[in-house]
Amino acid sequence: MIGRKLGGRYEILERIGGGGMALVYKGHDLLLNRKVAVKVLRSQYVHDEEFIRRFRREAQAAASLSHPNVVSIYDVGQEEDVHYIVMEYIEGKTLNDLIKEKAPLQVEDAVHYASQIADALDHAHHNEIIHRDIKPHNILIGKNGRVKVTDFGIARAATSSTITQTGSVVGSVHYFSPEHAKGTNTGEKSDLYSLGIVMYQMLTGRLPFLGESPISVALKHLQEDVEEPRKVNPLIPQSVENIILKAMRKKPEERYQSAKLMMADLDTCLAPDRRNEAKVAFWDAYGMDEERTLVMPAIRADQLAQFDDDDDDEPDKPAWREEPAPSKGKGWIKPLIWIAVLLIVLGAMWYMVGYVKGMFAIETVEVPNVENKILTQAQAELTVAKLGWTVEYDADSKLPKDTVIRQDPSGMRLNVGTKVILYVSKGIPKVKMDNYAGQTLNDVKLKLQGLGIKDDQITIKPETSDNAPDLILRQSPPPGEEFELEKAAITLTVSKAKETVKMPDLVGLAEAEAKAQITKLGLKLPVNGITREKSYKVAKGKVIAQFPYKKDEEASIGGEISLVISDGLPEEAGQLTVSVPVKPTTEGKDSVFKIIVSDAQYENFEYLTEKVSKPQNLDVKVIVSPDKKAVILIKEGDSLVNSITRTYQDYLDQKNGKNVSPSPSPTPKTQNTGPAIPVGGNGQGQTGGTASKPPAGGAN
Repeated sequence: MIGRKLGGRYEILERIGGGGMALVYKGHDLLLNRKVAVKVLRSQYVHDEEFIRRFRREAQAAASLSHPNVVSIYDVGQEEDVHYIVMEYIEGKTLNDLIKEKAPLQVEDAVHYASQIADALDHAHHNEIIHRDIKPHNILIGKNGRVKVTDFGIARAATSSTITQTGSVVGSVHYFSPEHAKGTNTGEKSDLYSLGIVMYQMLTGRLPFLGESPISVALKHLQEDVEEPRKVNPLIPQSVENIILKAMRKKPEERYQSAKLMMADLDTCLAPDRRNEAKVAFWDAYGMDEERTLVMPAIRADQLAQFDDDDDDEPDKPAWREEPAPSKGKGWIKPLIWIAVLLIVLGAMWYMVGYVKGMFAIETVEVPNVENKILTQAQAELTVAKLGWTVEYDADSKLPKDTVIRQDPSGMRLNVGTKVILYVSKGIPKVKMDNYAGQTLNDVKLKLQGLGIKDDQITIKPETSDNAPDLILRQSPPPGEEFELEKAAITLTVSKAKETVKMPDLVGLAEAEAKAQITKLGLKLPVNGITREKSYKVAKGKVIAQFPYKKDEEASIGGEISLVISDGLPEEAGQLTVSVPVKPTTEGKDSVFKIIVSDAQYENFEYLTEKVSKPQNLDVKVIVSPDKKAVILIKEGDSLVNSITRTYQDYLDQKNGKNVSPSPSPTPKTQNTGPAIPVGGNGQGQTGGTASKPPAGGAN
């Protein structure tokens, strides 16, 4: 059955219970999108007309009832050999399961449950339905504590007999009433006897009568007195024990006269002035029993003969037969004829009056109770009853949409075709969710409060984002979805500013030093976050570039930064050592010479500052590339005195063993107001006679 769709509408999800006659499944109503319980007749009974009639009787009996403590019937149908009833699905457990878990129950809980059961029975009895199988297995307890009576499979009208077959009865033997066990007519008071047993079991944790066989248990219901509940559980108040004892009296006339009276007693039994009331005493009707065993004097033979003679004697003839006949015989015939004629005329007149009234009489029908039912179901029931309807919607009702709140009239007979006014719920008002993405949190909260949504219905989830703080990033429910105000649960994901640090300059640092700086700042170096490139400008093993965060930019804590590390000079780079001649202006006096280099590695780099007192040569190392030559400027003080140029071809010639002649370009000394060529680079020149050689690309 799992996964099957009955009637093209009810999808079977899982099995949740079963009894001797049927199995119960949890299902989903695809049309109304709600959970339902589907009761399916067991396959072995699908060809048994008696069980099919009993199964249909359950649907008819329960469908005629509309009460908060009775499980509602939604639909009944047959699909091939599957007979099923669709009913209200109750989230909870049976009273039998609750008794197994917690018995004995708290007195207040037991009385509360019993009062609701009595209320359901009062409604059923008022509609002339006798349940006949009240037991904990047929009582459902919802998660909200509401009791629901179910399983009207053996229910009958109040005027019907309990005998279903010759010499047999149907029901649960431990909860039988004595009259039920005898197979005699059962009425309202039989259900109250069963309710008394249910109360006994809730408060003591055991059944009042047990036996080796169903027959022995049934006999105990007829013959034995029940053990008083307070002897089993002394915590039971006397007022509650009195209710149980009265409900379980052997004779129906000694029980409660109606479920309403029992419910009224249950409502007050826990009042302080009643808890310790006197134990109930019942009137002993033994002395009034005409069939009781008596001690009588024996009947004497002469008395017996006298009785026999009297029986054999013919009755005395009426005295009028012994009177002489009147002088005019048969004088009574004429009056008798007139009387007969008069009776015939009166009879004809009575018949004609009835016939005429029948011709003009209007057929009346009982108005069905359709309150708390879906509008379509209510309309169907009124159609079956040959009644019409008008619908008036109520916008203030909290009931689900299209549920009948009340009807006018109800509980009376109407002429066929009369319209019944149905007051129908419009349903709880729903609000459509707007799109709040990109709006500020304060603005959105004000808008939601304007709709009637409270602060405790709004959940804020901060999320780190590049957006401005307190902006709505996401929302639930999504835009366009409708929701009920009272049940609304709004979740807003709000942007949160990232924590940042100022990014230092890592260019020129050694690889290990740069990694240490990244870790210290709380940043991350991603996998494959280091790339290596050949470089003329940066020494091998040092940082060429950093990205995406440059120097002094704000970097997010936890953000990733990648590095480009120098892998040394390119293979085509050429290194040359150039001998630079210098000569002081006045031999024997110190002149300060500055060597400024511009090559593939440096631009206007102050390579060397040297004091010279006599002519000599200074060695300068330069690097050339195919598209970059080396220019060496020699300055004495602020005057340019010479320049030397080396090209990539000079490097190739030297590499091939050719001599490279110096190519000085003497320049007359000129006095400059400022440096003729800007001095720059990655370091400053040294003074004091020792050359400071810059690190060549790729050299450490």
